[in-house]
Amino acid sequence: MTSLTYLDDVIHNPATAITVGTFDGVHLGHRTLISKLVEKAREINGRSVLVTFNPHPREVLHGGHNTVGLLTTLEERAEILHQSGVDQMVVIPFDRDFSLLSSEEFIKDILFRKIGIAEFIIGYDHQFGKNREGTIKTVEQLSPALGYNVHLIQAHEVAHHTVSSTLIRKALVDEGDVKLARTMLGRPYPLSGMVVHGDKKGRMLGFPTANLKIEETRKVIPRKGVYAVEVLLDDKVYKGMLNIGIRPTVTNSKELRIEVNMFDFFDDIYGRQLRVRFYDKIRDEKKFDGLDALRAQLHQDKADCIQLFKTLS
Repeated sequence: MTSLTYLDDVIHNPATAITVGTFDGVHLGHRTLISKLVEKAREINGRSVLVTFNPHPREVLHGGHNTVGLLTTLEERAEILHQSGVDQMVVIPFDRDFSLLSSEEFIKDILFRKIGIAEFIIGYDHQFGKNREGTIKTVEQLSPALGYNVHLIQAHEVAHHTVSSTLIRKALVDEGDVKLARTMLGRPYPLSGMVVHGDKKGRMLGFPTANLKIEETRKVIPRKGVYAVEVLLDDKVYKGMLNIGIRPTVTNSKELRIEVNMFDFFDDIYGRQLRVRFYDKIRDEKKFDGLDALRAQLHQDKADCIQLFKTLS
């Protein structure tokens, strides 16, 4: 497993290939950079280190008034990095004092003296330091004196769009376009939550659902609608359909619910943790003319999901 280490606990090692960024989502653009990071670490028989921040820098720089929805928690990022072969993820607690460091101070005092650098891998548009004044030029200008090599990674495009965390968040929140998000992430978008008691309206309709409580409140929730999903429980994978919304046909409540129906699954799983992977949006949420119409639509939704998974297999 990729080691998740906070800055105060880092052991200095000059034989380090390093990269820096938020890396929220660890999307295909990030993966290109990470692949180069791992490659360079192996060439020098050293370690690969990805430096990231918590909370998201924008939350601190905007005084807490701009909470940034997360595509991945720190633990999810560490899991993905492990699959990519990264040795260590170093987390820097991002606060107001840290934000005042210049880019030169950050490279010299934090990256070089505290962590160590032999190979510096950087994205084409990365900016850092006080007022984001640090760029690739800053990294290159300091390299002769500090003795590290610099590797610039260009943009990664999908369907004529430059892949970015911002674009993925927008696709999820504005359109519920989990298919585009899946394409840019290189994997289905995940949500994890605990199964809590609901009002059992789904069971009454013949489609029992697990009502999920998402514990990471900053996690991006896709737009209201019905989605084709996979559900992971006890290392087993189940196909299913998931609804995000206020269920206008069966309740007057405005509370947003996330409810998943696992196909051909009827066990009691209250209090259990589920991980959901989004594959495609089936339809928007809508109000139906009574429970019979809703029940008929749910049967169609299930058929649409099953057909979708057949096309993906």
